[in-house]
Amino acid sequence: MTAVTDEDQGKGDGTGKPDGRADGRWDDGLIARRAAAAEAREAEETAPPTPAEDAEPQVEAYAPAEGPLPTRLDALRELVGLSRARLDRETLAEAGRVLDEAAARQRLSSRHTVIAVAGATGSGKSTLFNALAGAPISDTGLRRPTTSQPIACSWTDGAAGLLDRLAVPGRLRRRPHPGPAAFDEALQGLVLVDLPDHDSAATEHRDQVDRVLALVDAVIWVVDPEKYADAALHERYLRPLAGHAEVTFVVLNQTDRLPGEAADLVLDDLRRLLDEDGIALGEHGEPGATVMSLSALTGDGVPELREMIGRFVSDRTAATRRLSADVDAAAARLRKVYVADGRPGLGERAREEFTDRLAEAVGAAAAGQAAEREWRRNASRACGTPWLRLWRWYENRGLPGSLDRMGQALTPPEEELTARQRVEQAVRIVADDAADGLPGPWAQAVREAAFTGAQGLPEALDELAAKAGTPGASKRGGGTETGRSTVPQLGGRPPKPPRPKWWPAAVLAQASMTLLQIFGGLWLVGQIIGVLEPGLVTPALIMLAGVVGGPLVEWACAAAIRGPARRYGQDAERRLREAAAGCGRARVLDPVAAELVRYREVRERYVTVTEFSTTGR
Repeated sequence: MTAVTDEDQGKGDGTGKPDGRADGRWDDGLIARRAAAAEAREAEETAPPTPAEDAEPQVEAYAPAEGPLPTRLDALRELVGLSRARLDRETLAEAGRVLDEAAARQRLSSRHTVIAVAGATGSGKSTLFNALAGAPISDTGLRRPTTSQPIACSWTDGAAGLLDRLAVPGRLRRRPHPGPAAFDEALQGLVLVDLPDHDSAATEHRDQVDRVLALVDAVIWVVDPEKYADAALHERYLRPLAGHAEVTFVVLNQTDRLPGEAADLVLDDLRRLLDEDGIALGEHGEPGATVMSLSALTGDGVPELREMIGRFVSDRTAATRRLSADVDAAAARLRKVYVADGRPGLGERAREEFTDRLAEAVGAAAAGQAAEREWRRNASRACGTPWLRLWRWYENRGLPGSLDRMGQALTPPEEELTARQRVEQAVRIVADDAADGLPGPWAQAVREAAFTGAQGLPEALDELAAKAGTPGASKRGGGTETGRSTVPQLGGRPPKPPRPKWWPAAVLAQASMTLLQIFGGLWLVGQIIGVLEPGLVTPALIMLAGVVGGPLVEWACAAAIRGPARRYGQDAERRLREAAAGCGRARVLDPVAAELVRYREVRERYVTVTEFSTTGR
């Protein structure tokens, strides 16, 4: 099929020949023109349709790709799904585009390989395109740009879906000229696309180049001796697409213009530039980009390029390698948001330190000591001598700092504020420890989880501290008559401890010693006033026994309750510590741990995506 220019499109009278000419004749008669039109319609009905004329193009389903690509695509899809709530849409945009394009490509023919021919103005890419097709399909000439829209040449049927995806209009879809190139078995399945100039002054031309390059299976970059080192080519295309080396051909065209060994020198310099761009060169049997020189105008080197393209097309792996390279590129862009510098996590030491800080904030140690003192104080009240108890009551009555009033006083505002500050500091430290080494978005998510859970944590600690106390703790702190309970403040007085079973016996013994004192004293008074017979020894001994026995009973009780009081204080401290730990774990540690688990999940998916990288990224 020969080239059809835009000026020729739409002219003529339906005969297929411009200006009414049919078979080289000039028909100006009505009957002759009708006869020519009938012949043209009959020829169209009997001739096989071209790809541009297929009403329902033949499409072969994409064969399931072998190897790790399906696993990597599934992992990338799960990675994007798990990350949507943590990463912004712009960060995941490229990965989403790769997934969409991979799904679109896999729905189309797998026996076709779409190769774009790209280059700068005057590089001769359209001439090379025509040389590979064996016919002047794409316009060439001195006028720039000569190619304004992508032109496609398909060697076999069934590529209409692929060309629709590239948005190549039907009038610009061609078949190779009948000849050796068209019937080359290795080229069956090739779809060659000639692109506009990537350095065109027309913005829409550059946009078309960028759009098509993101969709084709491979690309042939055509450079000339004058522009092969152009910064725009290397910085905008070759360097960003360095990971796509296996599906890249770099052709130095117009070698016929170079004298002597100049072509080899330019080719070596081109290889050097490609190496600086990070493009692996397919030399010595290693995978990478194909670099060669030729002259599309004279045909020198074109058969070698056609042979390379034939092997490339017959391999039927270009689409898979292109998609794999796209996945590698998307994974490389996401590396900074998934790969941490160290081994982030929330270890046992960090958990214990957090619990210690909460216990300090809630006053667990002070509560344990207060509980121990309360036990001793109750023992002193129950087992002490009445006279000592009366004296202590007299000393403590009405004093703000008395032991009886300390339990009823609320924590001063400045102490409560200090406790809140300690809680906030504990949350801040554990959040920083958990987020240490995490990528920025996940570190921020961990801190937000910790600070969100910390809201209301001091009040929750108060509530659980009250529940962790002994019976009667809920009544402490002044419940209202309507049944609305008030929770104790941080660092408040512990509940009144229960009495041991032997305390009644100690109280009875102390009461007996008191009775002996009273009995002996009354006896002596009776003797003094003459009511009783004189005899000081017996009443004095009885009174002395009571006087000495009372302190002895009190001392014995104090020694007996020393161990239980300490254990009671430790138990009160443990309960309050466990209450603080449970509250902190539920509100702070568990949400932080959930964020870390989510990060480990996405990190595993990311490792799966990058595990079988074909570009080493």
